[in-house]
Amino acid sequence: MEHSFKSFYQNKRVLVTGHTGFKGAWLSIWLNELGAKVFGYSLDPPSQPNMYEASGLQSRIEEIRADVQSFDVLKKYVSDVKPDVIFHLAAQALVRHSYDVPQLTMRTNVLGTLNVLEAVKESDSVKSLVIVTSDKCYENHEQVWGYKESDPLGGEDPYSASKAAAEIVFRSYLKSFFRYKEHLGAVSVRAGNVIGGGDWAKDRIVPDAIRSLSGGELVQIRNPMAMRPWQHVLEPLSGYLWLAARASDDPAGFSGAWNFGPNESSAKCVRDLVEAIIGKWKSGGFEVMQQEGRKLHEAGWLRLSCDKAHVMLPWSAVLTFDENMKLTVAWYKQHHESPDQNLYHYTVHQIRQYTELARKRNQIWASSYQQ
Repeated sequence: MEHSFKSFYQNKRVLVTGHTGFKGAWLSIWLNELGAKVFGYSLDPPSQPNMYEASGLQSRIEEIRADVQSFDVLKKYVSDVKPDVIFHLAAQALVRHSYDVPQLTMRTNVLGTLNVLEAVKESDSVKSLVIVTSDKCYENHEQVWGYKESDPLGGEDPYSASKAAAEIVFRSYLKSFFRYKEHLGAVSVRAGNVIGGGDWAKDRIVPDAIRSLSGGELVQIRNPMAMRPWQHVLEPLSGYLWLAARASDDPAGFSGAWNFGPNESSAKCVRDLVEAIIGKWKSGGFEVMQQEGRKLHEAGWLRLSCDKAHVMLPWSAVLTFDENMKLTVAWYKQHHESPDQNLYHYTVHQIRQYTELARKRNQIWASSYQQ
């Protein structure tokens, strides 16, 4: 698998902020298998159970437990590690939770991103920087066509606003400082509705469904007809990894903002998603919740245009909706049936499955991959 992405990550020093989170843990495992020396910077895992501990990642990388709001600590760690590549994923990542902790959300997502940018500005080692934000950074008018990277930013909830603000801060550093660092490729990446094994966050439909099914309870649905373009976690991560490699080789050609989304056929309503999960789990049912009290704003429809990634990288999503569901539920099933099992090798097995599918479907980043 180290030959994927043209062997770019072999022996690279890579720092992942937020490595104890769902996406950060998957990314760190993939990087480790690509031959990178992985360093993590994060708070403690955000849930129990969690992907980081379930995969035994802590024994395979070097790490520090610290807050991205602590600039002096972050700056020193970047200086000590001297990473070639940084993936910044550390964030308050939950829309509904942002209503409860708006100030924390803003500080973590905006000030934290600013601190990473400032640390990179002062670093001579970093050749590629990936700032991970969200598809929710766009000013959403519930339009049926996808948002392009040049469309206006906005946000009607604290989380979305914080991601839009982080994008604005990133752009200011790109134009004001990074343009003069000729050997630095700097990108922001926007994706959403990411699912996959190992996510146990509160108020996310897949973790909520798995918790209910594991306990023999009905899955509770808030908005059954809300449409979402669901994508497996490996889809955007493959885009981030390939983009970081390309931006390192050609900073002027690839620096800037990029969207990563699934195939159009993966856009399904919440009810369809839950029915698919129940079908793969092979037991259970669901019911629609009657919401009481304050009803929080949730987008009914949000879709990205990924034409830029399709044409320029090139990159496109690999999985069908059904393949996404198979991988996702199979991972949870494995954990449910053997909760004390270290799932590192099973996770690597799924990454290999995905990479082999990508190779067969002519994805250029996987073209040199050999089983």
